[in-house]
Amino acid sequence: MLDIEVNVKLDCRGMSCPMPVFKTSKALKNLKVGETLEVISSDPGFVLDIQALVRQTQNKLLVTQEMNDHVFRYVIEKTQQNLG
Repeated sequence: MLDIEVNVKLDCRGMSCPMPVFKTSKALKNLKVGETLEVISSDPGFVLDIQALVRQTQNKLLVTQEMNDHVFRYVIEKTQQNLG
């Protein structure tokens, strides 16, 4: 596994849609280009939501990892400045 430095951690376990994607989007806006965000989520819908969010914001999903039953870890690298 790659050793990736994480700048900000966000624990969204127990939250359901739309809160994990809302909190992730807000956290990404506060990062500088090149920084990383780790998100932990138990929301099954977030698996697709995170992919759509990263595509829409033109950032980079570095890690998608199932930690245990239905709990996932994602690491996103901010590659774009905020638009608007």
